Amino acid sequence: MSARVLDGKAVAAEMSNALRPQVAALSAAGHTPGLAVVLVGDDPASAVYVRLKSRRAEELGMYHRQITLPATTTEAELLSVVDGLNADPAIDGILVQVPLPAGIDKDRVLDQILPAKDVDGFHPVNTGRLWQRRAAFVPCTPAGVVELLKRTGADLRGKDAVVIGRSNIVGKPMVALLEQLDCTVTLAHSRTRNLAEVVGRADVVIAAVGVLEMVKGAWIKPGAIVIDVGVNKRPDGKLGGDVEYAAAAERASWITPVPGGVGPMTIAMLMTNTVRAASTRA
Repeated sequence: MSARVLDGKAVAAEMSNALRPQVAALSAAGHTPGLAVVLVGDDPASAVYVRLKSRRAEELGMYHRQITLPATTTEAELLSVVDGLNADPAIDGILVQVPLPAGIDKDRVLDQILPAKDVDGFHPVNTGRLWQRRAAFVPCTPAGVVELLKRTGADLRGKDAVVIGRSNIVGKPMVALLEQLDCTVTLAHSRTRNLAEVVGRADVVIAAVGVLEMVKGAWIKPGAIVIDVGVNKRPDGKLGGDVEYAAAAERASWITPVPGGVGPMTIAMLMTNTVRAASTRA
């Protein structure tokens, strides 16, 4: 068996094309969707992510504002910036790029964002609504994974799914979304006993643990769908995922590459959430 590749870049482009007329219609009605991205400090990876997000917003015809603050910014100063964006009618979505410098409470800052402008889906209100199956902004990476799963055409009802990684950003909301697809879900992590056996039973494997090739190809159940959320640097400087790709691709039915799989979908879902926020407020 040789897996078919889930091309996140192509799916993200398809989604962007669908968003353009929505952005144009909102703009024509007098409310251009607005996204504000706040970057604190000079973390190189964060700077790259922020540029990609701002560029995509511009390409879609959205109003975007990038606010870059020095690493010496205090928590009180950052909270004041968030308050200003909360009150700004031109801004529909607010994203504060993490990680934040030492001395700033990430949770306090993210909790300060109005739930209606929380297009990253990290606010406790949106988290609670997600688990209650109520309308909410869903974290962008798990939402992007769901879109990729839909592209397989597989009937996931009753299927065994395993999520490896228990972060609030990916792992936990991924569990909620898979449960809503009627999967039977196991949440695993780096300390799960007999992880190979747990993965080997799964029809769907979502790897989001942040360890290069932690999930071995031999663990994959033949015909399983494998979604690799991990982005890790190899010794040669190239990027690799949490899954041993070549070996896993010999057993899976579908698999995402790294790069070019989940990454582009995260940005696509951020834009989708922002347009949705604008539609609600227009």
